[in-house]
Amino acid sequence: MKKVRVGVVGCGFISKIYFENSKRFNVFEITACADLDINRAKEKAMQYGILKAYSTEELIADPDIDLVLNLTIPSVHAEVAINALKSGKHVYGEKPLAVTREEAQQIMRIAEDKGLHVGNAPDTFLGGGLQTARKLIDDGWIGTPVSAVAFMMNHGHEHWHPDPGFYYQKGGGPMFDMGPYYITALISLMGPIKRVTGSTNITFNERTISSEPKNGEKIQVHTPTQINGVMDFENGAVASIITSFDTWYHQLNNIEIYGTEGSIVVPDPNTFEGPIHIRRQGQEEWSQFPLTHGFANNSRGIGLADMAHSILNNKTPRANGALAYHVLDIMHGFHEASETSRHYETHSKCEQPKPLPTGISEHNFNELMDAPKAE
Repeated sequence: MKKVRVGVVGCGFISKIYFENSKRFNVFEITACADLDINRAKEKAMQYGILKAYSTEELIADPDIDLVLNLTIPSVHAEVAINALKSGKHVYGEKPLAVTREEAQQIMRIAEDKGLHVGNAPDTFLGGGLQTARKLIDDGWIGTPVSAVAFMMNHGHEHWHPDPGFYYQKGGGPMFDMGPYYITALISLMGPIKRVTGSTNITFNERTISSEPKNGEKIQVHTPTQINGVMDFENGAVASIITSFDTWYHQLNNIEIYGTEGSIVVPDPNTFEGPIHIRRQGQEEWSQFPLTHGFANNSRGIGLADMAHSILNNKTPRANGALAYHVLDIMHGFHEASETSRHYETHSKCEQPKPLPTGISEHNFNELMDAPKAE
């Protein structure tokens, strides 16, 4: 079977799960890796049996690479993606697609001009938990979605992350860090968004690191750490979202969706698993619903596998660039709405991603993806 040949750029922390999970799929294979620290690339190559380890420039120029998996830091996502596309390679990257809308638009234009695919994390919406929630909503278990709430609240990353400074610079903050998981999940479950508004705040201008090795160092905060937003969906539903690095404790579910005939509690969109709780009109208690899809463990890379399958079969990937750009546009929209004291009408467009086939798992991935229903 033909496989998409993947080169990994960026061999940091997140690369580990991609290297490990690549063995679960037979539609792509990682044949090369690169990093600013060539020794780190060589270590990953040796650890995971990768054939080549070299510089980013060499990897992008390699004619034996079909797709670049971009796992660099957000500030260089666009640079790496654009260079890879110009070299004739498809690109799948970690979130966000880019830091600015202008960078993202450039990525999308080049890809279209060259007939190449752009894919982007998060792919957690393809996990067993969120795909089961999608099936329940599509099958009418809660009727027509009317509204939703989403909450991602903690007290920041300086208490555990070894180098948390970049979370508090432009392009960081709780919305750009974690918002993609929540907004992507909501779009997958309810469709695209036409208008947003929001209020933002920098609660603490300075944060003190309490994790090692930078314990005691100060961080100057240059991006909002409290973002409260409202989203108007094209289907008429309205959702509220809070992302915060200023909250010590809360007792709120990650996502709840309310329909004309019931309500559903959706699992953490930063995971691939459940549980899912549902309560229909007239029922006195909530009930937990079993998962209808596989990939309920840490399945990062399923979006890459779906993209590789799409490349080989001339389809549109589910975790595609248009979806990622729509999410980026919305996140900027919250901030701009707060700055201008007015709603932001989204300029980006995307389709609601198609659901994965019911019962899909790593054992039947190709069989079910090739079935007519998966089109």
